[in-house]
Amino acid sequence: MIEFPGPTPKELGYSFPAEWKKHRATWLSYPHDDSYSWPGTLSRIFPFYNRFIRELSKNEEVCINVRDEVLRDKVAADLQMLEVDSSRIKLLIHPTNDAWCRDHGPAFLVRPDHLDPKVIVSWKYNAWGDKYDHDLDELIPGLVSKYLGVPVFYPGIVMEGGAVEFNGTGTLLTTAQCLLHENRNPGMLQHEIEDYLRSFYGVEQILWLDEGIDGDDTNGHIDDITRFFSESGVVTMVEPRRSDANHKILDENLRKLKSFRLRDGKQLDIAEIPMPKPVIYDGQRLPASYANFYIANNAVIVPNFQCKEDDQAMRLLEECFPKHKIIGIDSVEIIWGLGSFHCLSQQEPDIAGALPEAQ
Repeated sequence: MIEFPGPTPKELGYSFPAEWKKHRATWLSYPHDDSYSWPGTLSRIFPFYNRFIRELSKNEEVCINVRDEVLRDKVAADLQMLEVDSSRIKLLIHPTNDAWCRDHGPAFLVRPDHLDPKVIVSWKYNAWGDKYDHDLDELIPGLVSKYLGVPVFYPGIVMEGGAVEFNGTGTLLTTAQCLLHENRNPGMLQHEIEDYLRSFYGVEQILWLDEGIDGDDTNGHIDDITRFFSESGVVTMVEPRRSDANHKILDENLRKLKSFRLRDGKQLDIAEIPMPKPVIYDGQRLPASYANFYIANNAVIVPNFQCKEDDQAMRLLEECFPKHKIIGIDSVEIIWGLGSFHCLSQQEPDIAGALPEAQ
């Protein structure tokens, strides 16, 4: 057991709420000309990215990190053209290297009965193993904490928001391929990483899948394969085409999910969603997956890929989220950046709506 130098969020009673709990806001980092993603195609993503913002703003505030005043003014004008309610948009000059706020953004934990009901955990961020520049991205949680006036914890190890998934009642789902990869925290053992997860996310149980999908530059993020839709239910991707590189990976993940038991001894309720038709760009397989949806207040934003599988995925997610509007947005241009709507966003919980439901 690792001995931490001070009280951890868990020791202080904080925990990470499920994504479907009410948000105060969604945080984004707006793409810009110096972004390393979308080489040669950046301008083509904005109709879809800005529609994402518009849909989010219908039910919650959208806080957007922008590089500078010039970009701030351009984004404000573009959103005005889309008739986005400007009172729901906060444009903050917080420079970033790129747009992947799920991974470099703040992790919000809550304890509604505390003097500080909300805190931020700022993990180290190394752009998935020092693959890209990340000096600005790593500063974002600290800037957000100053803006909101909330305390911040610095665990000191590398962690990414897309690598972890929560049911809101003490269970965390992740993959060994990502968290145990040598380019994240070399020399750390699984039980040591679990100590950090429990202590700084406020969870009790950690469930490990093996690998992520083909084309995933992050080395196995969970948000491309399996997501909680309730405290005991998960959506998981499956690949029916046996010749596809993802078939064996996802079949093994499904087998493991069926073997898991939650803290109360229950099996998971598993909803299987077939993968989209492979998306290839410039000879490269891209990590196109319906699991990269984002659960907003009253809506679930789902990446679509211009294939027949889109409709089936939307119908299945309607069954999983009967109280939410299911909104599909074309992600063919966005996925060239190797991520989609969940990768781009990070939820900030609303304190009043963050408590677990009574059992």
